[in-house]
Amino acid sequence: MHALKKNRPLRRVTLAAAATVTGFVLLLSLKPHTAPAAADAASSAGRSPSSSSSPSSGSPSGDSSGASGGSKSTGTGTVTGDSVQTRWGPVQVRITLKDGKITESTAVVYPSDNPRDQEINSYALPELRRETLAAQSAQIDSVSGATYTSDGYRQSLQSALDSAGF
Repeated sequence: MHALKKNRPLRRVTLAAAATVTGFVLLLSLKPHTAPAAADAASSAGRSPSSSSSPSSGSPSGDSSGASGGSKSTGTGTVTGDSVQTRWGPVQVRITLKDGKITESTAVVYPSDNPRDQEINSYALPELRRETLAAQSAQIDSVSGATYTSDGYRQSLQSALDSAGF
């Protein structure tokens, strides 16, 4: 006799209840991408931009609208932008300026908690660096497949440029 025949309704109810409980347990066992407390601690730890031997223009605005209307700074040094919290984790950029030009752009903080983050950032960060060096501003294109990282990179880059008076 088949287990789900109509003459055994209690067995069907028991199997349905067990399947429902199993489904809920599996659903509740899923872990979020990043723990909220860890993400908040990481973003607050990297809040203050640091600069070394470069002029500072006051507080960074965090605006990603592009270059300011003033003339570019002719300073030399390294500036770290604000840590920007994205959906997948914080992103923070450090730039090196020499004679008023961006000579290096490095993501010092970026999502790398799982293999997928590492895969995405292995191709996205070098492309964002190339775009930054070519554009000499924060007006860079997003990398396909890395939209959140690209947006965070652009915002942190603009913060660093603002801090440097660039």
